[in-house]
Amino acid sequence: MPIWKDEKRGRRDYVEVPPSRAEDLWMRCQSCGELVFRKKLAQNNYICPHCGAYFFLSARERIESLLDEGFADITPPLVSDDPLGFVDRKPYVERIAEAQRDTGLPDALMVAEGKIEGHPVVIAAMDFRFIGGSMGSVVGEGLCRAMERAVELGCAFIFVAASGGARVQEGVIALLQMPKTVLVRGKLSESGIPYIAVFTYPTTGGVLASLASLADIVIAERGTKIGFAGPRVIEQTTREKLPPDFQTDYFALAHGIVDKVVPREKLREELARILSVLEGARYGG
Repeated sequence: MPIWKDEKRGRRDYVEVPPSRAEDLWMRCQSCGELVFRKKLAQNNYICPHCGAYFFLSARERIESLLDEGFADITPPLVSDDPLGFVDRKPYVERIAEAQRDTGLPDALMVAEGKIEGHPVVIAAMDFRFIGGSMGSVVGEGLCRAMERAVELGCAFIFVAASGGARVQEGVIALLQMPKTVLVRGKLSESGIPYIAVFTYPTTGGVLASLASLADIVIAERGTKIGFAGPRVIEQTTREKLPPDFQTDYFALAHGIVDKVVPREKLREELARILSVLEGARYGG
């Protein structure tokens, strides 16, 4: 569980707290140990009111925190196949079924149509609880359909990334989702549709190396981990010592990987501001 301080910038401790069951009325913050009423926590963008620690958000909670009321869930009703008959500690089909029971989603992506302070958008949010937010065939197809829907509606596309990368259980089929989503991203450019990416904890692997990095504007939620491979792998490969802030949000900002770092409680406001500017520029306002 990552815990860090940055007194130089005056930021609060950041602790990603594992998700709790949806039926729990009270949740315990693993940063300060205090019990928090779940409804109050939701009203506070799942930020501990006692110490400021961030709780993990499910895809639905993320979308609900960003969109106006009355959005439509348009998640494709697709389920991953098991092309390799993959088995590690348990069969892949059992992992899928277990993740579906835990998240209520068909796979690691939820897609919705709605508005952010009146600005129409199509938003796709990943759910890290579903096999580490990994991208397999269903996630890749869902992202493509979401972008195509944004083109159809003529509205902005927002991708909220939270992923450990490509799903190894689907082998090369998962890797093929990288070029597939990149190609469909081109349709947004051809149609003049704005694309905004929001990096949340964590944004890594093949998702970062493909669609997530190709947005017109990239925002990082404060405290996000951003990187392709793990630091230990990189150090072993390059035989160089990495800086202590490597793969942090502000490291990414300083090196041009993201355009801005935004605290969770300001994300909706920041997205609304960006959408207002983009719509004004698009329509000559």
